[in-house]
Amino acid sequence: MKKTLLIMASLLLAATAQAKLPAPVLDDAAKAKAEEAKAKTAHGAKVEAYKLCMAMERSAAHYFKTSAAGGKAVKPAQASPACADPGPFVWPAAPAKS
Repeated sequence: MKKTLLIMASLLLAATAQAKLPAPVLDDAAKAKAEEAKAKTAHGAKVEAYKLCMAMERSAAHYFKTSAAGGKAVKPAQASPACADPGPFVWPAAPAKS
């Protein structure tokens, strides 16, 4: 019982100490790096969505092919937008200081 109370008290103390810490101050280089990381993450999400779209198309094509070969009556596929390849990630280079 004492051990549990001691652990809970230490966790509460740690949480209050963390809550009082000031937010870190970012310089321009850190802000630029954070923006680049954010853009890379967004691009990664687009790439994953593209890969998922391609997998769904392959799966649907296989379903229609095997269903037709098996003699099943299949409803025609619904029209869906084409998968858009996002291409490679390109981050604009920082302008040169003169």
